[in-house]
Amino acid sequence: MKKASLALHPGFGIGSISPRLFGAFLEPIGSMVNGSMYNPKHPTADEQGLRRDFYEALRAAGLPAVRLPGGNFVSGWQWKDSIGPREGRRAHLDPAWFQYIPNDVGHDEYLQWAEKAGAEAIYTVNLATGSLQDAMDCVEYTNHPGGTYWSQLRATNGHPAPYGVRTWCLGNEMDGPWQVGSREKDPRGYGVLAREASKAMKWIDPRIETIACVSSSPFLNHYPDWDMQVLEQCYDAVDCISLHHYHSAPPDLPEALLAGCQAFEQYIRTEIALCDFLRTKLRSRRTMMLALDEYGSSFRPRGEAHLGLGGRQNLEHFGLLNPDRAYVRHDPDDWSTRRRPPRGNEMLHALGTASTMLVMLRHADRIKIGCATGGLGCLCQTDRDHVWKGAAYYPFTDMIRLARGVSLCCQVDCERYDVPGYAIDDMNQYSGFEGVETIQAGAALDEAAGELTVFVLNADLQEEQQLRMDLRAFAGWRLLAHTELHAAHADDANSFERPDVIAPRTVPDTRMEGGTVTALLPGASWNVFRFAKH
Repeated sequence: MKKASLALHPGFGIGSISPRLFGAFLEPIGSMVNGSMYNPKHPTADEQGLRRDFYEALRAAGLPAVRLPGGNFVSGWQWKDSIGPREGRRAHLDPAWFQYIPNDVGHDEYLQWAEKAGAEAIYTVNLATGSLQDAMDCVEYTNHPGGTYWSQLRATNGHPAPYGVRTWCLGNEMDGPWQVGSREKDPRGYGVLAREASKAMKWIDPRIETIACVSSSPFLNHYPDWDMQVLEQCYDAVDCISLHHYHSAPPDLPEALLAGCQAFEQYIRTEIALCDFLRTKLRSRRTMMLALDEYGSSFRPRGEAHLGLGGRQNLEHFGLLNPDRAYVRHDPDDWSTRRRPPRGNEMLHALGTASTMLVMLRHADRIKIGCATGGLGCLCQTDRDHVWKGAAYYPFTDMIRLARGVSLCCQVDCERYDVPGYAIDDMNQYSGFEGVETIQAGAALDEAAGELTVFVLNADLQEEQQLRMDLRAFAGWRLLAHTELHAAHADDANSFERPDVIAPRTVPDTRMEGGTVTALLPGASWNVFRFAKH
């Protein structure tokens, strides 16, 4: 049996944990908006056509924040055509995802849906095809109390009170060649635009905070120089930078999925170093915070890859100039026209998300916003008719409810493994991972509540491990419970008919004696240890 150790001390704090660290991302692709969020024919649809079963499940899960309404979609979206009575709204083409956008779900519906789900809305403005004036008008319509054209129009449209949106993203993935209005070739131009947009939007509402784009993927060959050029222009005008990363592992190399924590660690550390270098170079007093507001870890089959591009992405490699590509019209009650993510390996997908969340927790001093791209599905699985809890629901809600207070440094000693290099496609190419820890951990100390929570992921996919946890520095604390989550079989999955195939259980044999906890962790498992002061 493999053995591992973990040591904690209350004096080794990393930073305060933001309540918005474990949020989600929403964009009208797939079925997340048309079908899950909105379906006026659904039995639970409310007066706006929004599915009550979906947003009530998210509210019950405690979803803290959601970034919306996109995503690539927002770079061509005209928000002013999405407000007012539905019969008067203009339908448009969405060149990001080749779909018709009838604007049945518009600016107000997005924000009111977030209110119904109990989540703070983090709003992304269109700085690609949209103008600076559009962004200013959007803030005024959304947040100004009254006495102007836009604020009065909001009241006329049924929402007299301001929405009070606090956080605004200044465009989306503005360096991506796949993006409408991409600034891939003009980082300085985007930096100046972000600076001016942030100034103008804050003049409309001085209480807001703004998030500037940096490189939308560490795979791109202009990373991180693009980031540097952008931030040199807008560092003192914005409050945060937007990081995006999607980690992929081939199904024939499953151990690569949980090695993705190293890719996220390197990406985050690079951005922190870059920001701190610029702080000194610009003689600024501002410490830049980070938002990992799009992320995911998933299995993807190996495809055709042109090796040696080094992140240089030509348009034809994205299929953007395909003359056979046609626009699709989606009916929210008909799921046959939209793509669905491949099923399978549900427990490992849940652990992939949890692994990234632990990385974020270990950088809680600088990462203040996190939005999982599949976060809404993690918290509430849906199909055309039903909602249920998938395996990812449990680690996601554990982090929402228990990762509070101060993040603590975890000193881990465990076995490690290596992953050889591999290529998924032209974009996602990995040189390999070395020394991946088989025990991944994070901890949260909530002094006010007298609670300590330690999260431990066993990244060994096959073997259980014996863990010895040294908590001698926490004199006077006791173990409340140890819960574990793992799947008996690789193809196990929850469904509406069988919602508890993968569910947490309390481990009765875990004990704490003399400040030391001894526990057995199943292979490929998620474990939560809760402690309280006597």
